[in-house]
Amino acid sequence: MARGLARDHDEKRAALRKGAARYFAAHGFDRASMTGAAKSCGVSKALMYHYWPSKEELLFDILDDHLGCLLDVVQGARGGGMRDLIAALLAAYADADAEHKLQLDALGVLPPDRKAPLIAHQRQLVALMSGAVAELAPSLPPDRLRAATMTVFGILNWFYMWHRPGKGLERTDYAKLAGDFVIAGIKGIA
Repeated sequence: MARGLARDHDEKRAALRKGAARYFAAHGFDRASMTGAAKSCGVSKALMYHYWPSKEELLFDILDDHLGCLLDVVQGARGGGMRDLIAALLAAYADADAEHKLQLDALGVLPPDRKAPLIAHQRQLVALMSGAVAELAPSLPPDRLRAATMTVFGILNWFYMWHRPGKGLERTDYAKLAGDFVIAGIKGIA
C-alpha cells in the first residue's frame, strides 16, 4: 500500500524550494549541488531527492512557482492602474531576490521543454504590463510600446540589486516614486 502525503508536505516543499533558491542564487546554479542545497536547508540529500528528481527539476519548480506567483499578483492588480500594478509587483518581489536572480541567471540551463512554460509566464507578464502602459499611452507605436514596457520592468526588476532595507527609501515609498516616475514618463512620450 502506497503511503499518502504528509499533512505538511506542501509547506515543507515550499520551505525547501525557498532555501534552495537562496543557496543556488548565492553560489551560482552551475556551481551548486543538491548536496549543498540540502545542507543549506538543514535536511538530507535524500529528502531533497524525495521532492525533486534532479537539480534542474528543482530549479524549474523554483522558477515556475515564482513566475506563477508574479502572474497572480499582476492579474489581481491590473484593474487598479499602473501605480497599483507597480506596488503589487514590488511587494511580490519583497522576499524573492533569490528567485529573481535565478530567473535572470539560470533559466537558460533548463532544457527547451522545461524552459518553454517559464518563458510563456514571462511573456504573459510582459503582455499584462504592456496593456497597462498602453492604457496610459494608447497611441504609442508597437516598438515604442515594447521599449516603454521593458523600461518599466527595468525600473522594478533591479531594485533588489541596490536596495538595502533600513537605508534610503523603503519598498512602499519606492513603489510610489516609481509609479509617479513611470506614469509621468509614459505620458511624456505619448
